[in-house]
Amino acid sequence: MGARATRWWGALLDAWALLLPVDCAGCGAEDRGLCGDCVRELAADLTPRITAGGLAVVTALRYEGRVRRIILALKEHQRTDVATALSRPLEAAIRRSLAHGLAELVTVPTSRASYRRRGYDPVAMLVRPTGFARSRVLVPARRTAAQKSLDSAARAQNLSGALIARGSLAGRRFVLVDDILTTGATLDEAARAIRTAGGEVVGAATLAFTPRLFPARDKPTAEDYGGAKGAE
Repeated sequence: MGARATRWWGALLDAWALLLPVDCAGCGAEDRGLCGDCVRELAADLTPRITAGGLAVVTALRYEGRVRRIILALKEHQRTDVATALSRPLEAAIRRSLAHGLAELVTVPTSRASYRRRGYDPVAMLVRPTGFARSRVLVPARRTAAQKSLDSAARAQNLSGALIARGSLAGRRFVLVDDILTTGATLDEAARAIRTAGGEVVGAATLAFTPRLFPARDKPTAEDYGGAKGAE
């Protein structure tokens, strides 16, 4: 699906959500795409984190409760009507990551299978309302197994060599962008691919992080973090 078809599909899904009765994606309240309480849950709480590979990442939200349900609604239930609200905290994280100088934004590419299943790239959809341009310098190099049931070491092994740059990136600086920081393996692999092509990675930004694996859970909750990356 080309860029024009992708925009057309996203616009169609947005119109569909507006025309039909819809419940709040975060709590199920009737007739509201996002209720006031759920919108307030999306206020950015910018936090710096470091991956195992030493990459500095700014995260905006905790992947739990209403936030988790809203993100999964976008990723797995075609609720593209929540993308604009989710883009605001992500934009704040991106701006913080860009605070130390100019750099190009690179979103971690979705797998071909996920794109076919959804019909759109959630991360690209979240970046679009921010006004930032994306540099599409990374592509999948091979198929990978589903990450959902893997621990930190297995995720890193599964993703090793999974991405490749389209060409030389010598002399160019980048900030990576993804939706959810789980163990950091995905961002570390993207950074490796850029550095291998001669580029410099100065930081990263994500919409949310999951306390299940990154870092250790830091507040008591009964929330199940088992689906931290949705159906990925």
